[in-house]
Parts: sequence; structure tokens; C-alpha cells
Amino acid sequence: MSETVTASGKTPVDFWFDPLCPWAWMTSRWVLEVEKVRDIEVRWHIMSLAVLNEDKLDQLPEEYREMLASKAWKPVRVVTAAWQKHGDDVLGPLYTALGTRFHNQEEGPTTEAIAAALAEVGLPADLIDYADQEDFEFDAELRASHKEGIEKVGQEVGTPVIAVPGPDGEQIAFFGPVVTPAPRGEAAARLWDGTLAVASVPGFYEIKRTRTKGPDFSNL
Repeated sequence: MSETVTASGKTPVDFWFDPLCPWAWMTSRWVLEVEKVRDIEVRWHIMSLAVLNEDKLDQLPEEYREMLASKAWKPVRVVTAAWQKHGDDVLGPLYTALGTRFHNQEEGPTTEAIAAALAEVGLPADLIDYADQEDFEFDAELRASHKEGIEKVGQEVGTPVIAVPGPDGEQIAFFGPVVTPAPRGEAAARLWDGTLAVASVPGFYEIKRTRTKGPDFSNL
């Protein structure tokens, strides 16, 4: 994924998401705003909080462990199956349909919400069968996609991961930005330009300020 333009002549932006993550959801809505005001094309990829954390469960709070076990696998399995059976183009619309239900409408990652999202984007209803498939048919593909994204930034971060072409054509990748609420219009563009600026500096590692509240979905 080191090309500097897509077939449409736009700058490719590779975005790795887990549909369960509210922070990735906010960032994804921001980058779609950026797509309206900058000459970019977002390409969606899957990563998994369950995969990311499976080797360090004993280090996590019990509540988070329970969330990963009960909620994290179902949506990412269904999205992966949809991608494998119906191609890359379904990822963006399905993510939007799932995220709207999970986060904006506060339905959570229920079987009913996942089934409704599949119906909304015209995908076969039987894809829901993958939600509880413990011997998951597309586990290798899920893990390969996750690995591709996380290896660009390291194991110490979560979702989302974004990768863009750098000045020399090689990808620059970063976690985040974590932002709430998702800015729109020129505010979205300014954040994009600033993010690219700091990410392009050799040796740049991290900038962070104190989080004072959770995700704000009110303007989505």
C-alpha cells in the first residue's frame, strides 16, 4: 500500500477500524469530512481489539475482559466475512451502518443491530451466522489485516490506525487522532493538515492532552 495516488487520482488514506470502538467511530466520521474538503480517498481495513488484547488479558480490568469476550468478536467476524465474500467496497457502507446503530443510536453490538445493518446495505442476512462462529472461517484474513495495520504503529496503541503516503512515497502511519466531537468542514481540514504535519516529522512520537469526557455523538 505504498502508492501515492489511487486510480481516481486522489491521495489514498488507509484506515483500520474495529466497529466496536467508539473512538475509531468518531475519527472515521472526521476523516469522511476530510474527504469532502481535501483530495483524499479513504480505504477501509479491519483490525480487532479482541486480537490486539488476547495475549494480555490478565493485565486488563475484569470489566474490559468481559467486554472483549462478550461483544468484541461478533461484529468484527461479520464485517470480515462480508469483506471476504463481497469485496472491499462493502466495508465503508457496512461500517457506517454498524457504527450508527452501535454508537449514535446506542443499540450496542447486538445480534439485532448487526442484522439490521446487513439488511440496510443489502448484504445477505446469513452473514450474521459468522457472529458466533468460534472456529471462524476467515480468522487468518482477519488477523492478517489486523497485523498489517498494527505493525505500522506498534502494539501499544488501539484503533484507529491511519496510513498516508509520506513525502518520499513511503507510508506515514499513526494512531488516532482521538477527537470528540468530530470536526466538520474547514475545521476537519485544519486538523487533517496539522496531523499530517506532525506525523511527517522524523522522530515524532506522541502529543496528548488530558481527556475530560467520553465521545460526543451529538453532531453526527
